[in-house]
Amino acid sequence: MIDIQGITKHHGSREILHDVSFRAAPGAVTGFVGPNGAGKSSTLRILLGLHRAGAGRATVDGVPYSRLRRPLRTVGAMLDGAGAHPSRTARAYLAWVAASNGIPRTRVDECLEEVGLADAARRRVGTFSLGMGQRLGLATALLGDPPALILDEPVNGLDPQGVRWIRDLLRRRADDGGTILLSSHLMSVLAEIADDIVVIADGRIRATGTLNEIVAGHATLEDAFFSLTEALR
Repeated sequence: MIDIQGITKHHGSREILHDVSFRAAPGAVTGFVGPNGAGKSSTLRILLGLHRAGAGRATVDGVPYSRLRRPLRTVGAMLDGAGAHPSRTARAYLAWVAASNGIPRTRVDECLEEVGLADAARRRVGTFSLGMGQRLGLATALLGDPPALILDEPVNGLDPQGVRWIRDLLRRRADDGGTILLSSHLMSVLAEIADDIVVIADGRIRATGTLNEIVAGHATLEDAFFSLTEALR
């Protein structure tokens, strides 16, 4: 369970997040959507211990991320790509990450195979395309075989085949009991994979519910999204 309760954050005198609260449940893909600058990335960074909230609490299985002894075994995250130094090979980077969390080295090649980068394992990350970098970021998130995944725009740079692949991968993990929190601007992707939707705008949660509940009264998820957020612009 990913649980965010009453998160508030200020940047100087400006309030970035106001009493943000929602949950992402096991066995489901939870879509997290909002306009640019709505507070999605700030919320995810607080959840992952990268930013501090002024108030509130964000936990994974009841524990703040910063208190997890080997966090990659509990939650895998992908924010802003892989984060690997461009001079490192994909395999060397993943091996370093695995060692930092006590993950068997055998997982490195397993994950490279799973995300379709086995043939690029010895290539330097700096030579990767955007889509390959996204796949490496996902491999990093999967490395500890965690029950929870937190992914920010994971399909950016992927071709249609790659989008279908990641959609099917996340669906399988959720069906196996995993918790998936997925931030994306691509409403068509979320409409095909998400069980639950959280809409944020102007730093405030505007709606939460199942996909059917959010879409009710609208032709598409995109229409529902604009209805919930356009009046705030």
